[in-house]
This record gives sequence, C-alpha cells and structure tokens, in this order.
Amino acid sequence: MFGAGEGGDWLFTAVPIFIGIIFVIIFVGIIFSLFMGLRQWKKNEESPRLSVPAIVKIKRTNVRRHTHHHDQNAPSHSSSTSYFITFEFESGDRSEFHVSGKEYGILAEGDTGTLTFQGTRYINYTRKKQIENAKKEGFYN
Repeated sequence: MFGAGEGGDWLFTAVPIFIGIIFVIIFVGIIFSLFMGLRQWKKNEESPRLSVPAIVKIKRTNVRRHTHHHDQNAPSHSSSTSYFITFEFESGDRSEFHVSGKEYGILAEGDTGTLTFQGTRYINYTRKKQIENAKKEGFYN
C-alpha cells in the first residue's frame, strides 16, 4: 500500500497544520480576552462614581493552586488568592466586588457603611463607625 518511506509522509503535512490551528486558537483567545478587558475598563470609566449606603453581606475567597515543573524530579507549587465581598444596598440588590487582601481583612460580614464604586470597580468602603468618628473629629459636616 505504502512505498518505502511513504508511510509517515502525511505527518509532515498534518502536524504543522495542527500546530498552526492551535496557535491561531490561542492567539484569538488572547486577543478576545484583551478586548473584553478593555471593554469593561471603558464601561467603568464612563460609569458615574457612586457612594451609597451598603451592608457587607458575604466575604469569599478564590484560591488557585499552580504546579510548576522545572525538572522531572522536583515540581514546585504556588497559589494565589483573590478576595471578593458582596454588598447589599438599601433596595435589597446585591453586588460583588473584587477587593484587595487588606480591604478583605478589615471588613466583616454585617458591617454597615458607605460603598463607593464605579461600574464594576470597587473604590472604597467606609464603615459607619469610621464615619461617626470622622464627624466627631470634624472631617464630615
């Protein structure tokens, strides 16, 4: 059926095509992710900056574990943690925001205060107790 040396010739044409298709899929995925990120950034920039009363309802984390293979005998492991807080507004609506680890550590479920945000971008949260203390010290009128 195949002559001498002809059995594997199709590999020399199929493999580069397959690798090219995978490369294009990855490239399109990266471009799409960049486009969506820029679109969200633009939408946030065009949104008004709002400061509204809100309650800290739910705190959650998302831990991602990574395994790196530097050589076959000793893989190394690392992790990254993302922090999220869900706030509830007076209307009963809720919104979840990605926050820093510091903000996550400072706030507790049930805290009441004023949330400042712009679109999906978390800006700040000032607890009611902090506001009352600032008023006593003359920072708020």
